[in-house]
Amino acid sequence: MLTANQASTMLALQDKMNAKVNPDWVNVRSPFLRAVVIEGAEAIEHHGWKWWKKQDCDLAQLQMELVDIWHFVLSAILIKHEGSQVAASDDIFNHLTAQKLTFDGQDYVFSQLSLLDKLELLIGLAAAKRYDIGLFSALLQDCQMDWDALYAQYVSKNVLNFFRQDNGYKEGTYIKVWSGREDNEHLVEIMEKLDIKAQDYQDQLYQELSKRYSLLDVT
Repeated sequence: MLTANQASTMLALQDKMNAKVNPDWVNVRSPFLRAVVIEGAEAIEHHGWKWWKKQDCDLAQLQMELVDIWHFVLSAILIKHEGSQVAASDDIFNHLTAQKLTFDGQDYVFSQLSLLDKLELLIGLAAAKRYDIGLFSALLQDCQMDWDALYAQYVSKNVLNFFRQDNGYKEGTYIKVWSGREDNEHLVEIMEKLDIKAQDYQDQLYQELSKRYSLLDVT
């Protein structure tokens, strides 16, 4: 189960990341839930949905898409609460164990929905400028993740996001595909070789990303 320390750490990291892009990000109120729509669709692609052809589920990338979605959901929660991390944390824990929701006049019980159904519901909610923490928690279970795993991957992706910004992501000079693979894929590979519990884990991860970005063919 998600701990208060994990929630507060992720909210603080998200605020720091967003502030790096725009110090006034809370007041600007960018459409973070629109990003959830896009990331949700990418998650469906990684899962596979085409009934007319054989597709294999890429679980590692599907999990990473959930981590991306969580970044945007955290941002939306912080905006809702005018940047208050305490209020945002309370919001998360008040809805963390919800098992159902009502949307567009219809009741949805999470245990009765498939993974793809949940992703579609997530997208629909986000398109309507809504989010549901209970639904996200149910998605984690379907993707063979718990909150500890999400926390570990969130911290790792946060490092990648800082790396991107430091290397020209906002300016458009960052190269996302390294030797034919997206940086997300390299991130997963590096994570498997490092100890998430190491005190300098974030520094180690950043350094490994730097090595690959400078040494590999990024064209």
